Amino acid sequence: MNNQDLVNEIRQKIDIVDLISEYIPLVQKGKNYFGVCPFHNDTNPSMSVSREKQIYKCFSCGASGNAFNFIMDYDHIEFKEAIKVLGEKAGVEVSGISVAPKVTKYDKYYEMYDLAHKYYQNNINSKEGLKAKKYLEARHIDEDLIKEFGIGLSLDNMNALTTILLNKDYSIKELDQLGLSSNNHDTYINRIMFPLHDISGKIVGFSGRIYDDSNLNKYLNTKETVIFKKGECLYNYHIARDHARKLKFVIIVEGFMDAIRLSQIGYKNVIALMGTAMTSEQMQLVKKLSTNVYLSLDGDNPGQNATLTIGEELSKLGLDVKVIGMPTEKKEHDPDEFIIKYGKDKYIALIESALNYSDFKINFLKKGVNFNSDLELSKYINSVIKEVSVIKDEIRREIILKKLAIETNLSYNTLEKRLNEYLEFQNVVAKEETPKPVEKEKKTNKSNKYEKAAYALIYGMVNDPWVIRKFEKENVRLMTQELRYLASEISYYYRKYGTINMADFYTYLTDKEELLVVYNFIISLDYEEEVNVKAIEDYISVIREYNVRQEIKRLSDLVKKENDPIEKAKIAERIRLLRIGEWN
Repeated sequence: MNNQDLVNEIRQKIDIVDLISEYIPLVQKGKNYFGVCPFHNDTNPSMSVSREKQIYKCFSCGASGNAFNFIMDYDHIEFKEAIKVLGEKAGVEVSGISVAPKVTKYDKYYEMYDLAHKYYQNNINSKEGLKAKKYLEARHIDEDLIKEFGIGLSLDNMNALTTILLNKDYSIKELDQLGLSSNNHDTYINRIMFPLHDISGKIVGFSGRIYDDSNLNKYLNTKETVIFKKGECLYNYHIARDHARKLKFVIIVEGFMDAIRLSQIGYKNVIALMGTAMTSEQMQLVKKLSTNVYLSLDGDNPGQNATLTIGEELSKLGLDVKVIGMPTEKKEHDPDEFIIKYGKDKYIALIESALNYSDFKINFLKKGVNFNSDLELSKYINSVIKEVSVIKDEIRREIILKKLAIETNLSYNTLEKRLNEYLEFQNVVAKEETPKPVEKEKKTNKSNKYEKAAYALIYGMVNDPWVIRKFEKENVRLMTQELRYLASEISYYYRKYGTINMADFYTYLTDKEELLVVYNFIISLDYEEEVNVKAIEDYISVIREYNVRQEIKRLSDLVKKENDPIEKAKIAERIRLLRIGEWN
């Protein structure tokens, strides 16, 4: 069995609706399924998934493909890894498959970071690493965790790593650009090194932590580089990805040590911020992991404020956010310290008693309110009602309002009236903010009809083999080189495998990126599901019309340049015959 046959076997054993349902909720409408597209910032169900064709397409951003494309784009992995992932799901052995690795202009940089990582790991396992290991042991980080998280050590030799990499023929300029060296010296000196990965698992940076009595900054992180964008990475994301999907939720913590500690007690579905802020790109990454999010940030004021801000933004994305309440009265206000002192079971109890984000926010709003002040009390009541107005569950709304009535000694009817005013106001704002549909400007350029005919013909070719046979019999010549190449590949695929469908042809084009772009565009267009014989004949006729016009134009230019009267007459006669044929 060759690679293409094996890939097709995997694809045919994976139902795309079932697969995508593992990542985003889908709702059936007619024969297709719809969900919120994960490939652009959206909250409306603009992605359509076809069980019949085994493809998906987004009517908003244009994303489309089969099961392999979805996994590759969703997890930012290469085709070979997608084959392994889906092969395992399908129960197909893929160990013998060979796929050429995708070469990128950044491969050299990844290699440099991989070498640096191996160097740091070697250091911590040498006699120079004994002091660092004792420090980690005191922090309850054992050998297994050191290995699992790839923790290493930079030495106090200021040129050690720089020398190694220069001897590997990397330039000092490259080392400086990537943040591994600075002023011809190692950037990291005498620090415990935590590797930072991109979402696909490649090492793109480091965070170095002091472990002695140095007065230097506690952490030193890699600067922004072409491969490391802090706002686009989350610590442990590449590991948490699969676990979060299996467990149906993800835990967000503040620091590396929190993530490592939670992993140690069995929660591999944990990611860490690098600070208390979160970018919109990071929030979209979280959305891809799960719609159920648990925030377990520190219990101090900065942590609580971050919980409020991040929870608000994640809720706006339509995620179900819960807050794991770290006891603020205790010194151990982060998950790492809490688990070390009180144990795994106590932390699990905090997870089980996690608050809905709206309840956390209401409790947060209550802090510091002087109930004897009419102004502060009124402000607090309005803040709570405003929060209640965004809760969809009417039962929860009533429960909260009743509690608020008892707490503030106001009548339930008064609070309900105020809530209805908020709801009415929100409806008015929503109507005003809803963009009016903009009518697409109709293009009058005649060439558009030729392009549309070519796109529709190719769409028909991957839907029904008889269109391929018709295309070949009629010897149709499409207007651009890309379209001709794509049509040629479709014909070749059909002749080689004896069948063709949209989903399998996607994987065939995986390493033909230019053609895949054109194919994606064509598949994303809206055509009739059934291939109509008359329509196909019309498309071919329109394409012929284009070719005739182009030939007339070419001959007309030629006749102007021709000086021989006899040759001129011959060309003119060919033009006349073409014109007769064009309009017959």
